[in-house]
Amino acid sequence: MATVFPMPRSGRKVDYGYGLYFGLHFAGFMATTLLMTWGVFILFFLVIGGFSLDGMMNHVQNLTSRYLAADAGRIEQFKLVVGGVHTAISVAIMFFRRHALLPRDDARQERRA
Repeated sequence: MATVFPMPRSGRKVDYGYGLYFGLHFAGFMATTLLMTWGVFILFFLVIGGFSLDGMMNHVQNLTSRYLAADAGRIEQFKLVVGGVHTAISVAIMFFRRHALLPRDDARQERRA
């Protein structure tokens, strides 16, 4: 019969408050990343519209009319392209904002000192 040794327990307790704090911070990080990604799409339409609201709306109207006239296969292709571009832009924004991913915990720094 094999002998089973109990796992040693560390004296540290789990800090649930910090886990919730990190969860809220991460949700905020993801929300701002999503808003920045949508902003890049709006900036793209502004650029192709000549930095005017009228030009941007003209291009959006052109895109809308072509989307509504497309068949199901074309719509699926369009959704895949938009989803891929959205994912790529989101990953790029997250890469450049990676310093903001982990929250600063000034209270823990003071306890260590």
